[in-house]
Amino acid sequence: MGSSAEERRFEVLRAIVADFVRTKEPIGSKTLVERHNLGVSSATVRNDMAVLEAEGYITQPHTSSGRIPTEKGYREFVDRLDEIKPLSASERSAIQKFLESGVDLDDVLRRAVKLLAQLTRQVAIVQYPTLSTSSVRHLEVVALTPARLLLVVITDTGRVDQRIVELGDPIDEHDLSRLREVLGGALEGKPLAAASAAVSDLVAQLGGQGRFSDAVGRASTVLVETLVEHHEERLLLGGTANLTRNTADFGGSLRSVLEALEEQVVVLKLLDKQQQAGKVTVRIGHETEAEEMASASVVTTAYGSAGKVYGGMGVVGPTRMDYPGTMANVAAVALYIGEVLGNR
Repeated sequence: MGSSAEERRFEVLRAIVADFVRTKEPIGSKTLVERHNLGVSSATVRNDMAVLEAEGYITQPHTSSGRIPTEKGYREFVDRLDEIKPLSASERSAIQKFLESGVDLDDVLRRAVKLLAQLTRQVAIVQYPTLSTSSVRHLEVVALTPARLLLVVITDTGRVDQRIVELGDPIDEHDLSRLREVLGGALEGKPLAAASAAVSDLVAQLGGQGRFSDAVGRASTVLVETLVEHHEERLLLGGTANLTRNTADFGGSLRSVLEALEEQVVVLKLLDKQQQAGKVTVRIGHETEAEEMASASVVTTAYGSAGKVYGGMGVVGPTRMDYPGTMANVAAVALYIGEVLGNR
């Protein structure tokens, strides 16, 4: 759409999208002329609507004289948003304060989905930091009893994993601090995959003699299991009830959308494609490439810190959604999750 007539038709499309999102009602030409200062006669608007309909941007629901946007219409609308209108300073600081008071990673992410679901009135999804992007920040070794150790692995993304190691023979204070040193030295500061390899190498270097190397061997086995990527990457969901408030928007397919959210695989796939912090991606209806999500739209981005992506996050809702508002909220929450986790 380039010429002035096309520009005007786009204004008509924009008005139809805005009104339909706000009112849920199909929009007629008369209403458009009354509500929007389009600066042309209703005959022109009717003509524009006929062209938009012929080109597949709007369609007429069977029972109504009005028109509603199609997936193609929403796509055109989203593609023409020049930039995402940022939230106001007070909205931003409210988001930041709420997330900053999170106690730990779990709490920050729980707050993020709760907040995003409230702000957008859709379903919010946040993926836990993928382990493949994390490094080991610190390893703590605590003797619970002389023959039982607690290993605590802390990653730079704020994940804390605790594992118990049963030793064959008890070890003394001296061996305990040596163990802490050897394991910490092998792990700390390394990405998880490299850390896992380094721990395995340790065992080989020590050559497996005596009580100390037995302790290292047992601790290493447990650590390697902890450090290797968990395939059941976790997702947090918030606001599922928001979908059921707009049942009509999904036609008869709300159930399949809810099932897709429950299965998580579909959603993880959508989040995995999203690997650039600061860039918001919108997939409308069939663009989600998931049969179950054909009546839904997914707005996603990545969150992270210092140029590193931790995971994906976003919102699932009906195709009739407030795209500019949803995109702004997703972008803002992502920015602050990254900041809060990066400053820990």
